[in-house]
Amino acid sequence: MSQDPRSRLPRHYRLRVLIADDDVESRRSMRLMLSLDSALEVVALAQNGKQAVEMAKDIHPDLAFMDVNMPEMDGVTAVRRMRELMPNMIFIMISAERDSKVLREAVTSGAIDYLVKPFTEEDLEKAVQRAIQVWLANRQRQAQSTPTPPDQSATLKHLAHVYAQNRRTDDQALAVFERLAADPNCELRWLMNLGMLYIMRQDWSKLKGLAAYMERRKPKTS
Repeated sequence: MSQDPRSRLPRHYRLRVLIADDDVESRRSMRLMLSLDSALEVVALAQNGKQAVEMAKDIHPDLAFMDVNMPEMDGVTAVRRMRELMPNMIFIMISAERDSKVLREAVTSGAIDYLVKPFTEEDLEKAVQRAIQVWLANRQRQAQSTPTPPDQSATLKHLAHVYAQNRRTDDQALAVFERLAADPNCELRWLMNLGMLYIMRQDWSKLKGLAAYMERRKPKTS
């Protein structure tokens, strides 16, 4: 039996979820099912695609369940808009339609999965596991990213300063400090902040790697 990807999530971290569906009962049912999963936290409910895009701008969810057919803006269009703003956001489309054209549009928009209503708990569980696997892969890729270009450095340093002042320990803060640390000329204070985050998350393997990196950076004495 393969390992549940939930076991690889950072300690105490839950994926932040947005649900967008124009049917109120569908939203309530989906929220209830997802609330039973300790790896997820439903943070927003949207009635249409346009509202989903606006909510996503404000709360930056990790994962969104998007109905295909919604007023004002359909789910496929909304996914494309959100992916432009948040490339690492994960999307699962939901629909009562089995039409192959709709399925292709959902996949090409960037969705990782497509659930046909009414779907079973097993179907939902498989989709959630897939989403967690994608989230973990994105996180690993960010940690291994190349040094930040100079034009982005000032923005990252500003975010890091704000996050450090507010003592943020969430995954978004971690990503900022890890991106700064990827720069060979990273300031010591950002590396120390990153070390504290690893300690609070009990991520000992990464802390050990960071300590070895900081040791190598120490100026050599004659």
